[in-house]
Amino acid sequence: MKQKILAATNNQNKAKEFKEILGEWFDIITLKDLDIKVEPQETGETFLDNAIIKAKAVFEAAGGKYPVIADDSGLVVPALGGEPGVMSARYAGVDADDQKNNQKLLKKLANASDRSAYFICVIVYMDKDNIISAEGKTFGEILTQPEGGNGFGYDPLFYSYDLKMSFGRSSAELKNQVSHRARALAQLREKLKAVK
Repeated sequence: MKQKILAATNNQNKAKEFKEILGEWFDIITLKDLDIKVEPQETGETFLDNAIIKAKAVFEAAGGKYPVIADDSGLVVPALGGEPGVMSARYAGVDADDQKNNQKLLKKLANASDRSAYFICVIVYMDKDNIISAEGKTFGEILTQPEGGNGFGYDPLFYSYDLKMSFGRSSAELKNQVSHRARALAQLREKLKAVK
């Protein structure tokens, strides 16, 4: 029987990616499956800090019954000193949506000659004895205008060097082969196989 692991996310797209990549080895269950409502405050200064905050909050909310995986991810633009970084989801303010975040990014990069960027994902596995972390990155650059309507967040602005197109134009299947989350999950999977 596969070990159950609780995905510490309310985002069903993210939970689906976890299942697709780890499902062969683990039975991924969600907060929705257990009817647990928890919204941890992401107050960390790094992606790792925030992933651990989420993992701990969900581990405790589930009474420590299940190991938990949690991630924090975002877009890093070196020309902007690493912005949006850990503030990626809230870049244009607490009530910001994808469109406002994208508009702010384009405005800040208006005169930039260096538009290179990368998505980073840090994933943490937590059980009563272990905290294991893994990291994945995917590289590209920020376009001058959105391309494609697929994905979410900054995907329409992110031109992937791997795919030679924006994540907004990519299918979910193609994106999942090269995404920061897929790479972090693949690294985590190898680490967990070594522990189990």
